[in-house]
Amino acid sequence: MTALPDIRPGATLGIVGGGQLGRMIALAAAGYGLRVHVFAPDADSPAFDVSAEATIAAYDDVAALARFAASVDVVTYEFENIPAQAAEALAAKAPLHPNAAALATTQDRLTEKRFINDLGIETAPFQAVDTAEDLTRALEKIGRPAVLKTRRFGYDGKGQRMIRAEGPVDAAAILAEFNGAPCILEGFVPFEAEVSVVAARGADGAFAAYDPCANEHRDHILAVTRVPAPGIAPQTEAAAIGIARRIAEALDYVGVLAVEMFLVPQADGPARVVVNEIAPRVHNSGHWTIEGATTSQFAQHVRAVCGWPLGDSARVGGMAVEMHNLIGGDVDDWAAILARPGSQLHLYGKGEARPGRKMGHVTQLLPKP
Repeated sequence: MTALPDIRPGATLGIVGGGQLGRMIALAAAGYGLRVHVFAPDADSPAFDVSAEATIAAYDDVAALARFAASVDVVTYEFENIPAQAAEALAAKAPLHPNAAALATTQDRLTEKRFINDLGIETAPFQAVDTAEDLTRALEKIGRPAVLKTRRFGYDGKGQRMIRAEGPVDAAAILAEFNGAPCILEGFVPFEAEVSVVAARGADGAFAAYDPCANEHRDHILAVTRVPAPGIAPQTEAAAIGIARRIAEALDYVGVLAVEMFLVPQADGPARVVVNEIAPRVHNSGHWTIEGATTSQFAQHVRAVCGWPLGDSARVGGMAVEMHNLIGGDVDDWAAILARPGSQLHLYGKGEARPGRKMGHVTQLLPKP
């Protein structure tokens, strides 16, 4: 007889973060008979609408975090910018998945890139930048165009600035835009496509990856995801999944993660894979899995962090899938989307449709490619 895991239906899953990712994890957890307790600082957090319990407190409120963790059976998180002290407070009271070391590695772009390179995996060239002199030297070494980014906290194009090939560069003025935050300069990668691999690793080392997907960004925000990635060679697909697995194993990772990658064309063979960054959580480019895969990324994450067997990550019926984000005012078309045959609408329960704000997404299953 198979031994039962420590966490069973009826247990309580704690989620740190109350955004749309937390909301969708909570919905998946409810499908497995789990209770959900969400910790977030904002009273109008979307995940609160679908959770059994809520704690409203700051992410650096160590006492509140400890009380929260003591009330649940396992803790996970929906975003990676949790303070290290907070992760330690959580892990002291309950199992924390993914672990605090994975969080620390991936929430700092410099640490993350060094970690990836140490595994023998290629990234864009990079240099740490703290001063104007650092930036000048880094540009001399890496060249232009390049992208200057904050080492921490940036997402959806925030906290970064392109430095173009033409024109003069005022290093001091550029760095002043970052208000003293530690930065990293990344060289330009001449890619033909942006792809991601969303995958899961269980506490027992089991690994399951979804098909690599192609991602189209607009104004630095993910707009469209297509699965399978059009034109990807089998060798490149295998290499991309292999990279995701090596990263997950090196982090001793438990849960779902996404590895964002560039495909760089080669004259004498399939595209080369260059890693852009790691997201230690469920990911926007995996939203298609709710309808498009046998086990959604959210259900897979719940399975992994609870110590349960991983589910089947195959596409439903081998069909192609497209996922479109609804950004800002796009959400106003909700009625027309509902009337469109085959469209699956997901709204996140956010009040104000501000420009650049992800309000929901739409999934469409297409005939077999």
